[in-house]
Amino acid sequence: MAKTHVTTTINGEPIEFLCDASQTMLDVLRDQLGLTGSKEGCGSGDCGACSITLDDRLICSCLMLAVEAEGKKIETIEGMAQGDHLHPLQKKFIEFAALQCGICTPGFLVASKALLAKNPNPTETEVRFWLAGNLCRCTGYDKIVRAVMDVAAEMRETAR
Repeated sequence: MAKTHVTTTINGEPIEFLCDASQTMLDVLRDQLGLTGSKEGCGSGDCGACSITLDDRLICSCLMLAVEAEGKKIETIEGMAQGDHLHPLQKKFIEFAALQCGICTPGFLVASKALLAKNPNPTETEVRFWLAGNLCRCTGYDKIVRAVMDVAAEMRETAR
């Protein structure tokens, strides 16, 4: 089977790869590009562990064909920190103990960042609704929601 050449941008870097027409973006990220932060939890788009943004739209990378990345901008969990400087959401997840086993954490962080980019002043209900596509079997959701709400409040305070 012939492979397709794909040119895209991932975490601000131009990337090229070859893939089969049936390969998912999750498989290419993990197996070919070594970006293993996105996790496969379900393979059917139900858990959010593989969440990425595609042209600033939150998606499950297990449901996206890698060939669809042609000419697009992708952000993964690996793009959140700037070198050794964690993103404020990453810091708050640690501070609030909003993680345990870590399988769901990358998806929650990517989804939370996408939410705050669209709505820097979400209500708790809006945070819970936005993160409803991400499942966690360890922590429950309160610590995660509190961490996101705290970052949102800090971002608003900094913007003043």
